[in-house]
Amino acid sequence: MARVRGSIDIDRPIDEVFDVVADQTNEPMYNPAMTASHRLDAGPIGVGTRFRATVLTRGKPHEGEIEITGFERPSEMASRSVMGRSAVTGRLRFDPVASGTRLSWDWDVEAGGRARFLDPLVAVIGRRQERAGWGGLKLYMESEAAGQPPKEGWA
Repeated sequence: MARVRGSIDIDRPIDEVFDVVADQTNEPMYNPAMTASHRLDAGPIGVGTRFRATVLTRGKPHEGEIEITGFERPSEMASRSVMGRSAVTGRLRFDPVASGTRLSWDWDVEAGGRARFLDPLVAVIGRRQERAGWGGLKLYMESEAAGQPPKEGWA
């Protein structure tokens, strides 16, 4: 199992950041690796809410399912994502800071099949992908707040 952790500060209020992240259908707007995300159920977003997402891996689309497993608005959200034989479980924390919100992630990545022997590489790639995805969120939210369209490649 590989562990992927990190954090990023976003110059937006905590409730705004939480709400955008909690609704996974928003993710294709800021994460260039996710090309589609659809909600699989109705009602308010919370524990048990599920999404089906399409993610590009080495240029090929792969479908997976994401389920929210913990939900404490606006401070914490947990989830489990399954794509093929691989699963990612963990938590996102949202903490107020002087500049707005610190978003922190802590994921356990269980690679399936032969990839399970590549945990150190999975961790390195995972850190890079998470940094890119959440960096896209930062750019998206700060650009939106400034009334500017996000820079090319992030919307």
